[in-house]
Amino acid sequence: MIALFIPSPSISSFSIGPLTIHIYALCLITGIIAAWIIGVKRWQARGGTTESFETILLWAIPIGILGARFYHVMTHLGDYFGPGADQHWWAIWEGGIAIYGAIGFGALAAFITARRHGVAFAALADSLAPGIAVGQALGRFGNWFNQELYGLPTDLPWGLEIDPAHRVPGYEQYATFHPTFAYESLWNLLVAGVLVWADRRFTLGRGKVFALYIALYGFGRTFTESLRTDYSYDVFGPIRFNAAVAMLICLAGVILLLWLVRFRPGRESSVDPAKLVAEATNSVVEAPAGGASEATEASSEPEDDVAVDQDDPGPKSGSTTAEP
Repeated sequence: MIALFIPSPSISSFSIGPLTIHIYALCLITGIIAAWIIGVKRWQARGGTTESFETILLWAIPIGILGARFYHVMTHLGDYFGPGADQHWWAIWEGGIAIYGAIGFGALAAFITARRHGVAFAALADSLAPGIAVGQALGRFGNWFNQELYGLPTDLPWGLEIDPAHRVPGYEQYATFHPTFAYESLWNLLVAGVLVWADRRFTLGRGKVFALYIALYGFGRTFTESLRTDYSYDVFGPIRFNAAVAMLICLAGVILLLWLVRFRPGRESSVDPAKLVAEATNSVVEAPAGGASEATEASSEPEDDVAVDQDDPGPKSGSTTAEP
């Protein structure tokens, strides 16, 4: 019988002249681009401007990358500062970043920048959530090229073949392992689909899409972390540190979602002041084109189409005709 397995790539980098290109970095960049494209389209559909999106993300992305490195180093101190440590904490190109740190620090930077510009951060987070999940799915392929962060040994047909040089100590006698990169990638794509569906089906807003993303991602990550063979501190008995963090993230997402549904129903009517300013400017510029009488008439009419929150079903002002 022919053995089936998923082969690992034979290279993890290539050179262009003196420059070495790491495929892991290309996977991360591809994921960031995908998250950006999906996020900006959803943000525009929510009434946001491209300018505000770019301003916030250009702060959030680099700070998120630094946060990803910080989280990894702090959870692997022995690799960088312990006896016999042979890695440099500042050499991010040598590998070692964590999505928990990226999301945490990136979200904090986005929150601060959004507040400074008067942008509704919760709506921005909702717009970004599906794209983040897709970006994570693409970024995980970097682990495949690096032959790292794989799962326990398995003889299943989709087992991942790992070269002897990349096998974790204690598992040298095994050849195929659970492809946790593929499991997480597929789960993240499923999460992205559920987020888009739920957003359309229930018209979610005020951070509910992002809360749902946190809950679903943490739930899936709990299982993939439990399969992995790379070193991680154990807490609460056999539960790995990263698995425990995933459980807490899932729980936090569920609690946040329930709280938002209870106390923050509906969706924002206005998410970006720059959009309102642009619309007001356009209306002022276009008014003379219709003549002074039309502009005067328009200004005297009540605004029947003013957007209101979906959780505020109060009656809108209607047009009235004044009697002579």
